[in-house]
Amino acid sequence: MATTQENPLLEGLQLRRTPDPCILVIFGASGDLTQRKLFPALYSLAFRRLLPERFAVVGTARTEETDDDFRERMKEAVQKYARDEFRDDVWESLAEGMRYVATDFADEAGEDRLAETLNELEERNTGGNRIYYLAIPPSVFGIVVRALGKRRSTKGWTRLIVEKPFGHDLASARELNTAIEEHFEENEVFRIDHYLGKETVQNMLALRFANGIFEPIWNRQFVDHVQITVAESIGIENRAGYYEQAGAIRDIFQNHLLQLLAITAMEPPIDFTADSVRNEKVKVLRALHTPGPKSVVRGQYGRGFVEGEEVVAYREEEGVDPNSMTDTYVAAKLYVDNWRWADTPFYVRMGKRLPRRETTIAIEFKRAPHPPFEELAAEGLRPNVLLVHVQPDEGVSLAIGAKVPGQGMTIRTVHMDFLYGGAFRTGLPEAYERLILDAMLGDATLFTRIDEVEEQWSLVDAVVAAWARDRPAFPNYPAGTWGPPSADELLARDGRSWRRH
Repeated sequence: MATTQENPLLEGLQLRRTPDPCILVIFGASGDLTQRKLFPALYSLAFRRLLPERFAVVGTARTEETDDDFRERMKEAVQKYARDEFRDDVWESLAEGMRYVATDFADEAGEDRLAETLNELEERNTGGNRIYYLAIPPSVFGIVVRALGKRRSTKGWTRLIVEKPFGHDLASARELNTAIEEHFEENEVFRIDHYLGKETVQNMLALRFANGIFEPIWNRQFVDHVQITVAESIGIENRAGYYEQAGAIRDIFQNHLLQLLAITAMEPPIDFTADSVRNEKVKVLRALHTPGPKSVVRGQYGRGFVEGEEVVAYREEEGVDPNSMTDTYVAAKLYVDNWRWADTPFYVRMGKRLPRRETTIAIEFKRAPHPPFEELAAEGLRPNVLLVHVQPDEGVSLAIGAKVPGQGMTIRTVHMDFLYGGAFRTGLPEAYERLILDAMLGDATLFTRIDEVEEQWSLVDAVVAAWARDRPAFPNYPAGTWGPPSADELLARDGRSWRRH
């Protein structure tokens, strides 16, 4: 029998159970997410034989399209975006169970057509198990959820995957959840934050709780401060309609960035079941101290150069108000008011049109209390830093002081690096592969629970309310730089500075 070392197609099979037979229904199947992420992820799962044998997928959207047109379009998307080589046999096994239904979100006749298609696909013996993936604007979530709830099958299980953003503020998030809970139990709802599906985010848990050397020093006694950076070199990518309403604080800060902070700061869970992990994250979010106006910086990019190319200002992007006050950059100093982290600052920042794409978590430790080599250090002996690279170069780096070869005791900071690409033979799975598979398995560990969402919105609402009282001079940072000068001042006041690498 072939082993996983001999056959990459069997990778993961011995570690995970196969999901139950099911039908996956994707609402918003004509959208960019479906082409770039969802179908390439499904193909990779099929490539590794991680999908159930009796499986079907139905795409639905307003666009008129035949089943064959849909299959061909998704085939092109897989060939373009999937991480694995394209193989006809793998594709055919997936395409055989693919269907498409054109319908408006509030169309009774369209609902009937979708129901008929699902009934036809039951010939594949899927046991009535269904997953509904809402890759649609939040404004129509309620309409679709009510339609699904009205017609939900009594046979098999039903699960609902909801893409971010989950609401626009705390009130809308609660309103949306009220509509959902009329028809679905909380354990049937999977709110996606794709950052939680990234291997290096999950590796934070392994790094802390599988290694005896880190957890004893993961606290205020040894950690000076934490920096979390979510930097993007791209602009708004023709999403002015959405971005003008959301801004950076709702697009990234409210979900991705606060989730990274919660995973970094959480207490050890009693086990790694979904509720145990999410309970600890909620405790962190509840312990977050609402930052005052002096502890939050917002910015908007102007004209500049990114990776050698000249780019326009945010206000010059197509569809953006020429006088827009929308934030494209947010930095903040946050405190987790609990025993482990009291008085330890968490500096967080995220922004568009920064010099490069980078997501990192840097844990900077306190300096040695009496370094005898301080005067002999070359270029200064910097503090120890544990740097977790979430993307694009996934791995972990530890900065330590070491003696420079030669005479005398000259000390310099060097790095001990672990890179996924060098340590493991297989490539990293895309986040959506892991998350779709987990939803099929009913494992909600890497999905956000409603109380997490509400705590995140509570913090964001407080920050946004304070912003209503002032009108900063936008734009306040050129594209291709690391944000407005006030972001540097935020740390400089504490005698610290942002990491540049």
